[in-house]
Amino acid sequence: MPRKRLLIALFVAIAVKSSAYGVMFTMLDDYREEFGISEGALGLVIAIGFFTSFFAQLTIAPMADRGRSRQLIFVGLSLAIIGNFAMAFSDSLPELLGARFLSGVGLGCALPAMRRVIIVSEPENLGRNLGRVLSCEVGGFAAGPVISLFLVDSFGIPAPFLLIGTVLLMISVVIFTMPIPETADEDHPTERFAMDLLRDRAIAAAVLIGIAVFFMIGTFDSLWALMMNDLDAPTWMANTGVTLFVLPMVFMAPYGGRFVQRVGPFRAGGFGMLFGAACMALYGAISVPWLLMAVFLVHTLNDGMTVTGAGVSVGMVAPVERQAGAQGVLGGMQTLTGGVSASFAGVSYEVLGRTTTFAIAGVVITVLIIAARLLAGERWNIRGGTTNTPALV
Repeated sequence: MPRKRLLIALFVAIAVKSSAYGVMFTMLDDYREEFGISEGALGLVIAIGFFTSFFAQLTIAPMADRGRSRQLIFVGLSLAIIGNFAMAFSDSLPELLGARFLSGVGLGCALPAMRRVIIVSEPENLGRNLGRVLSCEVGGFAAGPVISLFLVDSFGIPAPFLLIGTVLLMISVVIFTMPIPETADEDHPTERFAMDLLRDRAIAAAVLIGIAVFFMIGTFDSLWALMMNDLDAPTWMANTGVTLFVLPMVFMAPYGGRFVQRVGPFRAGGFGMLFGAACMALYGAISVPWLLMAVFLVHTLNDGMTVTGAGVSVGMVAPVERQAGAQGVLGGMQTLTGGVSASFAGVSYEVLGRTTTFAIAGVVITVLIIAARLLAGERWNIRGGTTNTPALV
């Protein structure tokens, strides 16, 4: 029962942390109008959070595998709380950059450690629990705009960040009243960083599937509204596309995670992404908004059932004593890919056009999955739980 309460608290903390990102994205206009900060400078504010998170996940997160999960979760949540309170009172570019820096490092420290605890606490429910993590991340992010909508007009720019920081503080207190499982001393890895895990071909294959997912998401999210506006689609199609894209992940990911674990995460994630690649190509080939919407709805259902494949694959093939490092490598590479693909998509759409851009995206995703299949070898067909039993204290 204590493990169940710990998992629930971690899920809530992940959702609350993710909501801060959703708030930030929807308040860019407020910062521009209120404080006179340019679009380019605001783009830098967004970027610094992603890149610091990427760095922390690759370099700091592996410490959780050496008996320091509690410490990293504490440091990460504390930095996120401070970062949110700092965002509330920031009114200049340097202050915003500093606040986002703290939040990014906090996310990079805490999230892989949380994932590690979730994985080793219930290895038999690996898929379902990682699906719940995805639901919390996506649902929290989607809740951000709603929080901004209700609070900013009535209480001002600081209100959403003060609320998120306060709720995160309360959840953190709850988490640290509970025992957190750690790797036994004799099983602590000697490696300082986690990139050596990519020498394992199956882990590298799982990371490639994860990169394919975020290449697809980064491309789609940055182009959907532009594409639908250019095709003279109804306004609601353009404005609700990204929200509708994530809703199936919120509600279906736990079931999808269980499905992925049962049939095999490499197979489910790989074939799911090949289906996604075909959908991406169709977005470039079809010019009728209602047909695009039909493809889009099928695409979202596919993603809801298979998008957890990468995380579950890493959880199954990585050594249990190195789960935080493995999840950090996956999360870091996905974070970097999301930023790069969004930048690529915008430039490519402007220079090469819609059809070519989505065709390139489909080809890139397909190549990544083929490479993953070749790397995984016989382990492409694994299914079930983690491959070994953790020694925990």
